[in-house]
Amino acid sequence: AGEIVINGERLAAPCIVAPGFLRGDWISGVGALTHDAIEPVWVLQPRILLLGTTTDAAAVARALRPALAARQVALEAMELGAACRTYNVLAQEDRSVAALLFP
Repeated sequence: AGEIVINGERLAAPCIVAPGFLRGDWISGVGALTHDAIEPVWVLQPRILLLGTTTDAAAVARALRPALAARQVALEAMELGAACRTYNVLAQEDRSVAALLFP
């Protein structure tokens, strides 16, 4: 509880994950997630962006959807464990995916 493990590294702070990319300590929490906060994601050019939290992030996801839709990026918000599992499957399928994870 309160952390995720990526390649043996324990992370307790929000992070951005994509194939070959990991950025930890990126923002303070889900409440700080804004259009400007996801700027580091654009260089990754994902087609699918997963939002994994331990809380309900539906309102945050709704606020981000218009900006993501303009870039043709699908946003899926889900529980943290489900987001990690979904990310692993999509990454193994070589899909263009990134995840915003909030342990």
